[in-house]
Amino acid sequence: MSGRARAGAPGQIRIVGGTWRSRRIPVPHAPGLRPTPDRVRETLFNWLQGIVVGARCLDLFAGSGALGFEAASRGAGAVTLVERDPRVAAHLRDVVRTLDAAQVAVVNRDAFSFLEQASETYDLVFLDPPFGQDLLPRACRELETRDLLKSGARIYLEAEIALGTPPVPENWEIIRGGSAGEVGYHLAIRH
Repeated sequence: MSGRARAGAPGQIRIVGGTWRSRRIPVPHAPGLRPTPDRVRETLFNWLQGIVVGARCLDLFAGSGALGFEAASRGAGAVTLVERDPRVAAHLRDVVRTLDAAQVAVVNRDAFSFLEQASETYDLVFLDPPFGQDLLPRACRELETRDLLKSGARIYLEAEIALGTPPVPENWEIIRGGSAGEVGYHLAIRH
């Protein structure tokens, strides 16, 4: 979840680029919240130049909403933030109102329950699930088997660096990767 935190994590994230560049967004205090660091988001969105504007985006384990709000700030056409914790989802709705982010929708639901009923297809998906629960491979499989990705879709994957390169479906290709501290992050494309 873009937002699961280390002990002592700051109570705010900063939007790195776009319309809301340098805006600070509060991060609620919730167990495990770990916002994707600024420099990782900056690297990711450099990789995504030319992809984000007008894109339909899904932040499946939203947490702080850092990735979804960054995409919206940079011109995404529609962003869906899925967050299972009702308190955190309510906080994300407050941020949507504060930013007047009409293109951002918050869904208070378990990620897999959301995928079971989803009917949209996405250009860009952010997968940053809670660590230590082996949710990333399952999320990849569900997105693919439920045909929720457009051809050429980009998928951001974040996991513990100790896990190495995450396994992805056959028709996905990891095209970029990096690490920051104990976090490994990768960008895949769906062919």
